[in-house]
Amino acid sequence: MTDLPILYSFRRCPYAMRARLALLVSGTTCAIREVKLSAKPDALVEASPKSTVPVLVLADGEVVDESITIMRRALELNDPEGWLERQDTALIEQNDGPFKHHLDRYKYSNRHDTDPLAHREAAMEILHALDARLEGQANLSGEARGMTDMAIMPFVRQFAATDREWFASQPLPRLHKWLAGHLETPLFKGVMMKLTPWAEGDPQTNFA
Repeated sequence: MTDLPILYSFRRCPYAMRARLALLVSGTTCAIREVKLSAKPDALVEASPKSTVPVLVLADGEVVDESITIMRRALELNDPEGWLERQDTALIEQNDGPFKHHLDRYKYSNRHDTDPLAHREAAMEILHALDARLEGQANLSGEARGMTDMAIMPFVRQFAATDREWFASQPLPRLHKWLAGHLETPLFKGVMMKLTPWAEGDPQTNFA
């Protein structure tokens, strides 16, 4: 057992990615358990029956299984960069609602039986608005990175990676620069370490 919080995560999941970003910037140390989504460990299912990452099990046994809540809880304890001061709730909700809806049906069109190009076009309308918002400022809620940027960026990354060549050709100059800049930060690189999927009895891996 560990007296640290336990984070169940999946490296490429944008929800887990943003949780890790907030945990790392806040200086929260936790034991991290990489999850193989096709073979979820019993401990994850027992902690959170919906079994979607990320799941944070606190030292007192409390379970936090919404990524945005994990972010806010970590930052409420320690927010060295003032991320919570730059939090546009409406923009984050747009990302988690309409944008994620179209992203899934573009990236996983076979799974959803959808027209990927129609959903790509709908998602692009949202991205054009983000590009316009970046005019005259480096980030979505001002010059410094904040909660808005870190909650949204992993999903824009996933959209861009679906067809990198096509995305790079799109007239989104400010958004391209914004995304590329965040992907090159030590913070982002620090949350993208490769881990072997965890199994019961494995030695503890700390994330800090």
